[in-house]
Amino acid sequence: MLKASLIALLGLLLVIQASADAAPQVPDSVIWETGVEYSNPEDEHLQLNIARPKAGAGPFPTVLCIHGGGFRAGKRDSYDALCVKLAERGYVAATMTYRLAPKHKFPAAVHDTKAAVRWLRANAATYKINPDKIGVTGGSAGGHLAQFLGVTADVPQFEGKGGNPAQSSRVNCVVNVYGPSDFTKSYGKSVDAHEVLPLWLGGNLETARVIHIQSSPLYWVTPNAAPTLCIHGTEDKYVAHEQAVWLIDKLKAATVEAELLTLEGAGHGFKGADAEKAEKALFEYFDKHLKN
Repeated sequence: MLKASLIALLGLLLVIQASADAAPQVPDSVIWETGVEYSNPEDEHLQLNIARPKAGAGPFPTVLCIHGGGFRAGKRDSYDALCVKLAERGYVAATMTYRLAPKHKFPAAVHDTKAAVRWLRANAATYKINPDKIGVTGGSAGGHLAQFLGVTADVPQFEGKGGNPAQSSRVNCVVNVYGPSDFTKSYGKSVDAHEVLPLWLGGNLETARVIHIQSSPLYWVTPNAAPTLCIHGTEDKYVAHEQAVWLIDKLKAATVEAELLTLEGAGHGFKGADAEKAEKALFEYFDKHLKN
């Protein structure tokens, strides 16, 4: 069983790496900028890649994209192509690097996402960003971090010291693609939770239960949470589909607008028609919440 899970994990990481290595095709209508530093915690020089429309005075609605990789791997480049597509649709779109486990444990990555949102607002004039229309998306670990932004806008302990403290880290909406919501229920339902979570949370459920709760978006849901779309496959072996169901149910119970797009038979990492459905839903959700 362990050997099988390691092989599956290696395959997933190879897919992530392959997509990260493929440079995006940038049309003439898009301004593309890479390696823009947004924060420098512990001399890490964290950076963004940014796509924006060449034409138009703006300000434009903006989407921050957060890569996956089990909180210990992955690259911002894996969202380059989506950022370019969003820019073609009239958005400023940025994909970010964040600090990874096991060197950097929770909540370092959360602090970085907050710093990135604050940086976008602080640099709104330069990049023609509408600071009142910022959405966020991510897949897997990135989906978790996107969701965490959506439920912790007013929680000072997660802001960190990444710069621009006068700016808000609140986001207007979230598209969460198979991100976990409750780490206390991940063990036994995920092929790699027993490997990944102790690296990021500093222990397993027995030795670090409080951190598992603190790091789970489900436990931070309030009526002030951002509207959320979850996209999740029923055959996901890394993050169980029920994780999305729990989150959407709790958001709705808190009177927060929330939707779940369930892709029957889809696993972790959408392909073909499932990928097309997910991307279409993402565009429509951001159009609804950031353009109207």
